[in-house]
Amino acid sequence: MKFGYGRVSKDQQNLDRQADLFARHEITERYIFMEKMTGTKSDRPQLARLKDEIRVGDTVYIESLSRLGRSTKDLLGLIDYFQQAGVTVVSAKENIDTSTSTGKLITTVLCGLCEFERDLIVERTADGLKAARARGRVGGRPRTDAKTTGIALSLYDSKEHSISEICKRCGISQGTLYKAINKRKAAG
Repeated sequence: MKFGYGRVSKDQQNLDRQADLFARHEITERYIFMEKMTGTKSDRPQLARLKDEIRVGDTVYIESLSRLGRSTKDLLGLIDYFQQAGVTVVSAKENIDTSTSTGKLITTVLCGLCEFERDLIVERTADGLKAARARGRVGGRPRTDAKTTGIALSLYDSKEHSISEICKRCGISQGTLYKAINKRKAAG
């Protein structure tokens, strides 16, 4: 049986390219498992469903190794899991078939490169944030001024408006309003 597993990290990304791959391999829709979730999470519902479905002799198609997992340990663990279950993993991007000795070797090397790439991204992001802070820029939303918070609290105290109405009218998030309410309660 042929299976497909597709994953993207963010909701804004789409799975079309991976779906096209599965269509080219004539994988039935019922045997395609796709999700929008970071590869660093080990608790991925669609991956768990796939693992429950596979049997000896099956083949799992993926668009690339990075779609299956981000860390070398996780990726090698998943590939080992599939091999122990008698399932072949085929990665289109890297042109790897884990049923061959060469495929197993290349998978190990590429897993290391995938993790290296991920680590570089994390390092570059941290360096960029550090450089921005050194120039006086900080991330996140700008702080809500005291006047706006005071107006929001007055509207809240009037009990004439819902939380969402207050937030919309004042241009603040519900979290900001609740934080102000809780801070006022704690102050006495």
